[in-house]
Amino acid sequence: MRIAICTDAWHPQVNGVVRTLAMTVDRLTARGHEVELITPSQFRTMPLPGYSEIRLAMAPRFGTSRCLADFAPDIVHIATEGPIGWSARGWCKRNGAPFTTAFHTRFPEYAAVRTGIDARHFWPVMQRFHAASRAVLVSTPSLGQELTTQGIGHWALWSRGIDAALFHPRHDPLPELADLPRPIMLNVGRVAVEKNMAAFLDARVPGTKVVIGDGPDLAMLKARYPDVKFMGTMSGERLARAYCSADVFVFPSRTDTFGLVMIEALACGVPVAGFPVAGPLDIVGRDGRGPAGNLPMTVGALAEDLVHAIGRALTCDRLGAAVHGASFSWERATDQFEQALLDAQQVHTAVAA
Repeated sequence: MRIAICTDAWHPQVNGVVRTLAMTVDRLTARGHEVELITPSQFRTMPLPGYSEIRLAMAPRFGTSRCLADFAPDIVHIATEGPIGWSARGWCKRNGAPFTTAFHTRFPEYAAVRTGIDARHFWPVMQRFHAASRAVLVSTPSLGQELTTQGIGHWALWSRGIDAALFHPRHDPLPELADLPRPIMLNVGRVAVEKNMAAFLDARVPGTKVVIGDGPDLAMLKARYPDVKFMGTMSGERLARAYCSADVFVFPSRTDTFGLVMIEALACGVPVAGFPVAGPLDIVGRDGRGPAGNLPMTVGALAEDLVHAIGRALTCDRLGAAVHGASFSWERATDQFEQALLDAQQVHTAVAA
C-alpha cells in the first residue's frame, strides 16, 4: 500500500504518540509499504501555548494538500486532531480519498484541566473530526467502548509494544540512582498538569521519588518538591537503566489513553502502581494480574489510595512484570494497524463501486 501518515506530533517531541508512529513506520517500511509522512517539520511552526516544546504547523492546508496530491496514497492515516490533521481530513473529503484516524490523546479532558470548562463541551469537536473516518484506531478496547458512549463507535484496535532489545531487566542500574534511599519510586513522562504529578509527589511514602521527563511544570515542581530527584529527559539505554534502577513505577495520570511508559517499566521488571482508570486497568488489571485477570502473578497494584497502591506494588513479582511487559509486541501492533487500513481501503472500494 501507499500510506500517507499525517501527524501534528513528531520529532523532536518526546512522547508516546511520536514513539508509536516511529515504530510503526519502521515496520510498515520493512514490510514493503510506501509511507509518506506529513509532519510539522515541513511547515513554519509556532509553539503551542503552555507547551513551548510542542510546535504546531502554521496554515498547513495547501502544503498538506500538495504533498498528498503528489504522493497519491491508497489510504491516509490521520494521527492527530491538530492543524495538519484537519488539513489532511479536508483533502481526503474533497478528493474522496479513504482515511483512518486515531484517538491518541484525551483532548476533551486535557482541555478541561487547562481551561476549567467541562469536557463535555469539547466532545462535539472530536465527533466531527472522526465522523468521516473509515475507522478510529484506539489502543485498548476500553477506550473504544468509551468513544462509543461519546458517539464515536466505528473504532478498531491498535495496541502498543516495546523494544524488547532495549527494555529488559538485565541492565545495570544508573550510578546516580544506585545509592539513593530505597525504595526508589520512578515516574517517566511529560511533566504537566494533566499528568496529575502532584498525586505522586504529595504521596507520603518512605524512599526516593525520581522523575524523568520535561514539560511546562518542571521548574515549578522542582521548586515545590526539593526532595524529589528530577533528571530531565532520557532515552535509549540510559532510560532502560533508569527503569531497572527503580523498585516501583508510579503512574498517577488519570487521562492517558494507554501509557507506553508502563509497559516499558514492566518489561524492565518494575511493577506498576497507579489509579484504577483506563490505561492502567488495560495493562495492569484491576487485581494486578493483567486486564483479563489471568496472569499467574501480580505485576502491579491499582487503588484510589496511591500510597496503598505503591505499597502493594513493592511486593509484586519482578520476573512476572518483565514477562508481562515483554508480551507487548510492536509487530503485533503493526499487524493491527495494517489490517485496519486494509479493511478501510476495501470498504471504501466496495462503497465506491
